[in-house]
Amino acid sequence: MVMQQYLLTYSGVVFALYLHHVIRAIEVPLDLSQPPTITEQSVKDYIVDPRDNIFIECEAKGNPVPTFSWTRNGKFFNVAKDPKVSMQRRSGTLVIDFRGGGRPEDYEGEYQCSARNEYGTALSSKILLQVSRSPLWPKEHLDLVEIDEGSPLTLKCNPPPGLPPPVIFWMSSSMEPIHQDKRVSQGQNGDLYFSNVMLQDAQTDYSCNARFHFTHTIQQKNPYTLKVQTKNPHNETSFRNHTDMYSARGVMETTPSFMYPYGTSSNQIVLRGVDLLLECIASGVPAPDIMWYKKGGELPTDKTKLENFNKALRITNVSEEDSGEYFCLASNKMGSIRHTISVRVKAAPYWLDEPQNLILAPGEDGRLVCRANGNPKPTIQWLVNGEPIESAPPNPSREVAGDTIVFRDTQIGSSAVYQCNASNEHGYLLANAFVSVLDVPPRILAPRNQLIKVIQYNRTLLDCPFFGSPIPTLRWFKNGQGSALDGENYQRHENGSLEINMARKEDQGIYTCVATNILGKAENQVRLEIKDPTRIVRGPEDLIVKRGSMVRLDCRIKHDSTLKLTVTWLKDDTPLYIGNRMKKEDDGLIIYGVAEKDQGDYTCVASTELDKDSAKAFLTVLERPERPRDLELTDLAERSVRLTWIPGDDNNSPITDYVVQFEEDKFQPGSWYNHSRYPGSVNSAVLRLSPYVNYQFRVIAVNEVGSSLPSLPSERYHTIGASPEINPTGVRGAGTQKNNMEITWTPLNATQAYGPNLRYIVNWRQRDTRESWSNETVRTTRHVVWNTPIYVPYEIKVQAENDFGRAPEPDVIIGYSGEDLPSAPRYIRIRQPNLETITLEWDHPEHPNGILTGYNLRYQAFNGSKTGRTLVETFSPNQTRFTLKRTDPISRYRFFLRARTQVGDGESIVEESPAPLNEAYTKNHVDIATQGWFIGLMCAIALLVLILLIVCFIKRSRGGKYPVREKVEVLDHEDHKVDDPSFDYSDEDNKEPPGSHTSLDGTIKQESDDSLVDYGEGGEGQFNEDGSFIGQYTVKKDKEETEGNESSEATSPVNAIYSLA
Repeated sequence: MVMQQYLLTYSGVVFALYLHHVIRAIEVPLDLSQPPTITEQSVKDYIVDPRDNIFIECEAKGNPVPTFSWTRNGKFFNVAKDPKVSMQRRSGTLVIDFRGGGRPEDYEGEYQCSARNEYGTALSSKILLQVSRSPLWPKEHLDLVEIDEGSPLTLKCNPPPGLPPPVIFWMSSSMEPIHQDKRVSQGQNGDLYFSNVMLQDAQTDYSCNARFHFTHTIQQKNPYTLKVQTKNPHNETSFRNHTDMYSARGVMETTPSFMYPYGTSSNQIVLRGVDLLLECIASGVPAPDIMWYKKGGELPTDKTKLENFNKALRITNVSEEDSGEYFCLASNKMGSIRHTISVRVKAAPYWLDEPQNLILAPGEDGRLVCRANGNPKPTIQWLVNGEPIESAPPNPSREVAGDTIVFRDTQIGSSAVYQCNASNEHGYLLANAFVSVLDVPPRILAPRNQLIKVIQYNRTLLDCPFFGSPIPTLRWFKNGQGSALDGENYQRHENGSLEINMARKEDQGIYTCVATNILGKAENQVRLEIKDPTRIVRGPEDLIVKRGSMVRLDCRIKHDSTLKLTVTWLKDDTPLYIGNRMKKEDDGLIIYGVAEKDQGDYTCVASTELDKDSAKAFLTVLERPERPRDLELTDLAERSVRLTWIPGDDNNSPITDYVVQFEEDKFQPGSWYNHSRYPGSVNSAVLRLSPYVNYQFRVIAVNEVGSSLPSLPSERYHTIGASPEINPTGVRGAGTQKNNMEITWTPLNATQAYGPNLRYIVNWRQRDTRESWSNETVRTTRHVVWNTPIYVPYEIKVQAENDFGRAPEPDVIIGYSGEDLPSAPRYIRIRQPNLETITLEWDHPEHPNGILTGYNLRYQAFNGSKTGRTLVETFSPNQTRFTLKRTDPISRYRFFLRARTQVGDGESIVEESPAPLNEAYTKNHVDIATQGWFIGLMCAIALLVLILLIVCFIKRSRGGKYPVREKVEVLDHEDHKVDDPSFDYSDEDNKEPPGSHTSLDGTIKQESDDSLVDYGEGGEGQFNEDGSFIGQYTVKKDKEETEGNESSEATSPVNAIYSLA
């Protein structure tokens, strides 16, 4: 925050005005007789628009009111004689009216106005009236300009002489501005200078244009056309902007030589108070740099400015101290030269002591002084009432002494207007000063009983303007006290004002001024009130905000309560428009949705009628940077190039990075890709390039807020070709059908192709075979091999090739042909370790026909003809075990297991869980072979078998027949089941027992008259939600035996004997 206290300054302005009034002579009230005084007049060099009426201004005051007359070219100008000319009423201003026709040029000349009354004549300056001109460009035929590349060239403009001189600029005939730099630039005379001509200069034509001020018209000269002779007419893109561009194009490098001014030295004269402009334009290859120096001293930095790519030196408001020798140094790598300019400063006359009006009482003495300076020194001439003083009637009370006129014992009737003319060869000055002899008693010119308010501790002036002749004396008194105020905190001025250096509360009161001369006295009162100052106790602070945010600027104020306070806001020192995004509060300003245009200085101004205070803060809005510009390619090589750019404005947030992007026009024209990234501190980088790419670059600037718009693209640069250095990546082989393999890869991009006609050599063969490689050359990114075996591995290679050759030998990757549905799992084993769980184990398919993605298990509970709902489980390809929790001891389950590939589910294997009673018996007799009773039982059975054999032998001997083998097989079958307590069910042991058949889905079903329903106590069996049987399990008493594999009891030997009986 910058606090700016205007209390002293504000009053200081008033004080300065008073002091200015004090310095000037006391003004004569207009109600008193006095000679004329010129108050307004036109400028000395007056150029007018021919399309408008002409006004030549001349105003004056005096008493009596003066009359006016004019001279033109030193002779009386009879206004009444010309109907087009008139003078404004109660004024001397001339009006020349062309509405009825006429030529403004007929009224050109030197005019002077005279204002006179009975007390004298005042003169205006001589006014040179000229009519603005914008002549047409003369018709001319310009021949083709033929020039060798590298040579200097000057294209002449020679604009028609205009009044005032026109503004010159160069454009093409299609109105495109001519780009200018240190090589090509326009001189102050309007000519266009080429330090050296390049081939690209012939790509346009060149036309000089003149813009005239008053008519606002632009005239265009016929264009120049260039034909540049070059030794290397081709490959312009490759050589342009190369650091060694000239030698690469066969252009000889040369030392500098001056094109303007000519030679080694020149002289220049400039008038005091105007701008000095020195210019040096040099030719050379490369284009020279220009530097400026002053012999024996330094350039005045406070008023020196370099222009036109350092080719021009401007020194503003020249004074005599700026005289001397200046020299410009033109240099390039081949050498340097210099040109010396000797500057002499001349001066038109300027005032040292301008004569002022003189008021005298009868019998008083006085003097008029007229002192002026210039180079050469001006001559002083006195006139009285417009006539040379030498030819005026003699006046014994007047004596002329060079630049001073002395008056002694003047008398009433001696009033006159005196003119002082100071002139030399560069101009003149004319001043009017009257001498008025009056006999007037004192009078106070200010309003009576004024109220003056002043801020405490400020300097103030109590004004008491007065007049009288002789000049009265003036004294001040406070609150009616008798002693006059003077000294310490008070100071009296000659014009009657009383200055209080520092107003305090005790200075408040009534002040009286008294003016006295020999003719009488006059007085007036002024009441002074002291007020508290206005102060901003908390002003706005400098802030840095992002675009779109909200910001508050504080402005808390303390002021005198008896004064009306006004608070205004300024932005960049101009009144702030409070729009709908802003809210002005008593103690601050809120800006919503800060935009880029909101950045700037914000000033809170608190003001009363007496003083004001202000506080300023700068609001910085962070924004994305401006785009870089002027991209240039240099150091062109086969695989690299240097890119240089000019950074754009960072918009208050430092640039952190530059992103270089490229575009090529062969593979994907119009698409831009990131090439590289560089720190924000650089503006030039060497870019690594790929062969056979037609590059175009652009640059993006990045700061904390975001990224700039991309720069305009650079020119194109085409690199030469080469064979590829890398092969495609992402090569893979996979089948899309069971009898094919699709080979795909990621193709090379535009910067990897390295040459024309990019193609790919695809090689493949089955792995672990001795067959030769098959190959195919394609231009796409895929190739399909047909008639392949199902899911077999292949060795695959993909090699890039262009017209320049092949890439290195590619790596071999393994791919696979298409997949199919897998075969069924090899087996499934069902185990029932207890009545609560069933455990399944299986093996992978013998022919997976692809990559297994998992297993699908469908199962349902059943009890005889009653079945539960089908449940589904899925497993990962590595899972080969599943445990099913059962909720009742009697339900059986049927399982359908399939393996799965990405093609789908394969063949299923079907198994059923054993009956629960068999499981119980098996579980209870797992270890009975070691029990004593079991051994005894087996012995008894063996004895019974022996008896049975004997009986069979006896019956056979009687001639009877009995199918013993079938019974033995039945017994053996039953014994085998008893001996295997695990009751494994698998494909390997899945043999059809007698009395069974195979279902359509491959499941072996037992034919039985029995049903699980028959074991219930009447009614239908029921299943719970998981399909298990929940009916009470009871064995029917009339059931004598259990048939087939449904029984959970071993075949009894007693039954066997009964069957034999």
